[in-house]
Amino acid sequence: MLKKNEHRSLVVQLLIMAVAMFGFGFLLVPLYDVFCEITGFGGRTNAVAAVVEEAPDLTREIRVEFVTTVNEYAQFEFAADADSMTVSPGKMYYATFTAKNLAAVQKVAQAVPSVAPVSAAEHFTKIECFCFTSQEFMANEERAMPLQFIVNPDLPDYVDTITLQYTFFDTAPVAANLEN
Repeated sequence: MLKKNEHRSLVVQLLIMAVAMFGFGFLLVPLYDVFCEITGFGGRTNAVAAVVEEAPDLTREIRVEFVTTVNEYAQFEFAADADSMTVSPGKMYYATFTAKNLAAVQKVAQAVPSVAPVSAAEHFTKIECFCFTSQEFMANEERAMPLQFIVNPDLPDYVDTITLQYTFFDTAPVAANLEN
């Protein structure tokens, strides 16, 4: 009789632990997003434009480098139209990236940004960006995609180069994994 109660107790403890682990796993993504938003970890920038162009600091020049990669499973070409540009903090700038679907079928892709150094992420504001939404491409379609941004004049003085890196993903493999 005593062994039966011990087994029930163990089963209840294991069930509680399984529910707690599921809950923790479920909360990891929102917790990570909050952590990244607060700390700027992962090079995340703002998702909403909150800076208005005013009083640019024309005495200071910042080099903004554009680095692009394509996920190994994506059948795309993806590149910045210029490797870099020199900007003045507080002034609005435009850049263009070009992507081409190399497949003979329609594809949906998503660009994921990252900013380095991490200390610059909170000072780099994307006003308009192709990375905000998924991009649908017809078979063999090539498209120019705009980026409108501003570097906040509060950028620390020791930062003279900002690297904006985009990785381009084909979202079909991700969607297929979610369905299975």
